Order: sequence, then structure tokens, then C-alpha cells
Amino acid sequence: MKHERRETLKIIGAISSTCAFPFSADELYAQHQHATPPPAQLPAKPAFFTPQEFAVITRLADLIIPETNTPGAVRAGVPAYIDYVVSRNAEAQKLCREGLAWLEKQGFSKMDEAAQIRLLTPLSNQVDEASRWVRNDHPRPRPAAKLPLPAAFFRTIKSLTADGYYTSQSGLVQDLKYPGNSVLAEFPTCVHEH
Repeated sequence: MKHERRETLKIIGAISSTCAFPFSADELYAQHQHATPPPAQLPAKPAFFTPQEFAVITRLADLIIPETNTPGAVRAGVPAYIDYVVSRNAEAQKLCREGLAWLEKQGFSKMDEAAQIRLLTPLSNQVDEASRWVRNDHPRPRPAAKLPLPAAFFRTIKSLTADGYYTSQSGLVQDLKYPGNSVLAEFPTCVHEH
């Protein structure tokens, strides 16, 4: 069922193409956590978000990268990562507050999962369209400000979710099976003919 759920949640789309991390590389989660296991629980009090906003951020992260046979975004500590990054960026704070207010007006927190997905799917499609613009030989991503507020907000949360997850121990090691840097006793030989 969990595998079907991840397949159903096409919100994640081409997540690698939506990662437009707007912050310095030292803020990537794995830079601070390296090979230690993810936090067992979320912090008692978020640094930036209100408890209600943090609950919505947690739900969004779960919809973007749900748990399957590997931990999802929530178990990987991604909501805390999003809170940490947003707490350090005034532009992201403004966008998140406005985006969360928009979601609240739509009744997002009271919706069931199917309704939440129906609300988020058009936003994801707008984000994906902006990503296709980049892949079609444009030198940089179309700025988030060019997207309507809800899509710009969703792009930010989607990107931060992917960045947090795939730089965490859960995403990098368990999901992507990255073995880490290792020393080879000798290099493998070339087996093809020149």
C-alpha cells in the first residue's frame, strides 16, 4: 500500500529538476548530520513556524516524499530542516507565511488526503512547467516571483523537502543507497579493448 501511495502522489514529479536550492551549501542537512541517524523526533518548538504552520509543513513534506520501504521525509527530519532554513531567510519567511495563509483559506488542514492531492497537483504542474523552461536551454530557472504565489510557495517547499531528504542519512544512504566515500585497495582494471 505504501508503495502505491508513493506512486499515486505524483506531486513529487521530477524532484531533481525542481531542486533550486536558494541557500548556501553549508545549510544542507547532511553537512551537519553526516552519517548519524536522523533525529528520532521533531523539535518541541519550531524556530520560525507556529505549531499550526509546522503541522502543515510536516503534512506537505509527507505528501511530497511519503514513507515506503524507506523512511519518508517526516522520519528523515525534513520538517525541522525546512524550519531551520526558512528561519534564516527573510524572503523565504515571507513566501512561506503567505503560502501557508493561502493553504489555510483553502481549508487544507481539514481536507482528506485525496482532496489535499487535488489541491496541490495543479501547483506541482506549474512548478514542473517552470522546470521544463529551464531544461529547454534557458540559462536559469524562471524566478519564483513569476509564478503565482501558491505555486511559488509549493516550489520552495518541494525543493526544500527534496534537498533535506536527499542530503539526510535516510534519503542519501537508505533510499539512494549511497555507500559513502571509501578507499580502494587497488583500482579496477580496464576490461575493454582499445
